[in-house]
This record gives sequence, structure tokens and C-alpha cells, in this order.
Amino acid sequence: MDHLVILIRSFSAFVILMLIGRILGKQTLSNMNFHEFVTAVILGAIAANFAFNEKIEVVHLLIALSVFTITSYVLSKFFLKFRNFKMWTEGAPTVLIEGGFILEDNLKKNNMTLDSLNQQLRQKEIFNIEEVEYALLEINGKLSVQKKKELQAVTLKDLQLNAGNATQFPIELVIDGQLLHGNLNSNHIPESWLLSQLKARDKKLEDVFYAVKGSNGQLYVDEYKDKIQHPIDVE
Repeated sequence: MDHLVILIRSFSAFVILMLIGRILGKQTLSNMNFHEFVTAVILGAIAANFAFNEKIEVVHLLIALSVFTITSYVLSKFFLKFRNFKMWTEGAPTVLIEGGFILEDNLKKNNMTLDSLNQQLRQKEIFNIEEVEYALLEINGKLSVQKKKELQAVTLKDLQLNAGNATQFPIELVIDGQLLHGNLNSNHIPESWLLSQLKARDKKLEDVFYAVKGSNGQLYVDEYKDKIQHPIDVE
């Protein structure tokens, strides 16, 4: 019986955290700031107690989860309206490299070493620090970098070339053999067009694992059977 209770509580804690994640939104997952980090740690601890600690009443745990969820949600909405309050609570990005020069004092203020700075630069495929014009440490701990002008990538505008028509977003049409009718209808793609494209390639819908209409308007198709004799398996 005890095992069954723990099983139910653990599953319930997982479901509750999933719901909280949906309520707080994608921003919390992709770009965690100070208050969201604190909220995530506390919610994780409460959920763990919810799953395993039978001495604490379920109602008390649900109240605690609700309080921290609502607090985080209200704060995120509050930050949208009052930027000064957001800056006061979360701080502002810190310039670490300006005009190609390293600002040692700003590194120290953020408890950041040259090794960690170089590590983050390498993650952005910058192995020579002299390539950097500006580097900012964002409030989420990530590094934003601007290369020196002579090392920046050339654009079509720089070459004075016509960019042509805007590329469309890739549209998934088949996933795991299932036709995505919603994507077809919302993008005004007839099902007959897809079937004719597959027929032209001598393929049937049930043979297709994945199909997507790419940004160039062409159809990419991956079959269940890829006919690869010796697949590479990296362990």
C-alpha cells in the first residue's frame, strides 16, 4: 500500500510540475532569470516532498505550490509593465569586452574568470579573443558577442545583391506516418498535392516516416526503411 501511495504521489507531482510549466510559459524554460531560477528550485523541492514525504499533508504542499506559481506568474506580468522594477530586481547586462578591451573590474563583479569567458567564447566558435569587439553577460548568464567589423559575416545587403522573395517556414506534413491535416488546411496545401508528390516518387503514405515542405517549396521525404546497409552507430 505504501508503494502504491508513493507511485500515485510521484506521478501527481510530475503532472503538477508539467501544468505549472505550461502556466509560467516558454520564457521560463528558455531564458531563466533570477526570480524564475528561485521559483524553479523551490517548486522542485516542494514537488520532491509531494512525491516522497508522507509526513507533510498534501493540502499544505498544494498550497505552497500554488503560492509560488502565482507569485512567479504575477511577477512576470509585473515586469512587463514596469521595466524599472525589473531592472532593479534582476539587474542589467554587464559589458565584459568593450572596443576589444577586457573590462577586468566587470569580470570580478560577476565572479567570472578569464577561463570561463574564453569557454563561453569558444562555444560561440570564437577561439581568438582579439576577434571580439563587444561581449555582454546577459542577466540569464549567457554571453552575447559582436565580432570586429572586419570579421563579421557578409550579408546580401553588403554585396548589394537582391535577396529575392522571403523564404517560407518549413511545414511538416507527415510525422511517424500520420498525416497532419491541421498543417495542410492552415497552409492551404491540398492533400492531393502531397499524395501526387509521393506517387511521383513511387512512395505510399504508409511508407513515409517524415515529410516536410521545405522553405524552398520542395518536399523532403524520409521513409521508414532507409535502405542503409551499414548505419553508423556512435557509442
